[in-house]
Amino acid sequence: MSSTIALTADERKALLQLYRHPGDPEVGRRAHLVLLLADGYPWNAIAAVLFTSANTIARWHRRFRDGGGAALAGRPVGRRRSFSRHWAGVVVRWVTERSPRAFGFLRSRWTCAVAAPLLGSCYHVAVSRETVRRWLHQADLVWRRPRPVLRRQDPRRQAKLRALRRLLADLPEDEVAVCQDAVDVSLNPKLGRMWMRRGQQAEVETPGDKDKRYLAGSMNWRTGALWVTEGKQRNGELFVRHLEDVRLRLRRYRVIQVLCDNARFHQAEKCQRLQEYLQRWGHRIKLPYLPLYAPETNPIERVWWHLHDEVTRNHPCRTREE
Repeated sequence: MSSTIALTADERKALLQLYRHPGDPEVGRRAHLVLLLADGYPWNAIAAVLFTSANTIARWHRRFRDGGGAALAGRPVGRRRSFSRHWAGVVVRWVTERSPRAFGFLRSRWTCAVAAPLLGSCYHVAVSRETVRRWLHQADLVWRRPRPVLRRQDPRRQAKLRALRRLLADLPEDEVAVCQDAVDVSLNPKLGRMWMRRGQQAEVETPGDKDKRYLAGSMNWRTGALWVTEGKQRNGELFVRHLEDVRLRLRRYRVIQVLCDNARFHQAEKCQRLQEYLQRWGHRIKLPYLPLYAPETNPIERVWWHLHDEVTRNHPCRTREE
């Protein structure tokens, strides 16, 4: 079968432009197909050169004859966008607003392999898991680790926060406030996402050593200066040693307000070592407590986040000193 397409000079020029500089590779391929038809190449030769089928040649032959060059660039392949947009919205609402358990699945999270068959069973819409994945990406959804948050709330949270804000706002010049917390640092690196070549999984060497240390840290509320004390265990002994370090570093202040969480060894009535320390230095060291179950209210937590994100995650160090 031979082509019956006859091109004007302007049409040929426009098709050559689409073929040589296509915004979409598919549009360039269609323009190439029509040019070959117009030059009288047999359909079997075109199918062999472009790795296509006779049905595809017939379809674009017909569309160019009916709509000209605009038909090549203006008609997307696949399902109509209005169809995709509607069902993509359904899937996005499922993923962001509901749980798979609401549909009878014994699963805690959504995957494309769950959403695709569910769309078919609920609405008789047959799509692949890759189509669902493309819809989710188009809706600016990404596959990444969530951030853990505590469900429990301190019933006196707001009252405690108001009291702490008043304390900091009215802090005299001869007093200082520090935000205190502890963090663990292990010789085995924390694993995190990183760039790597597709199909090749990068490797992070680990020493296989469980050597772990704890850092008790305090951050000056006014200046942001940070002081840390290292210990082998996260306990009252480390906390008291850190309080002593802070006291010596901030000797010029009459009172040091150490904002800390409600860990057992931060409370004098539950920690004998801390009780003995405060009997001696309680006139200088004060311990206002943050709300229960609220680590996000402690500014030093951001320092620990940067520590893990920029130093300990995927680190290549072989020794703790390094």
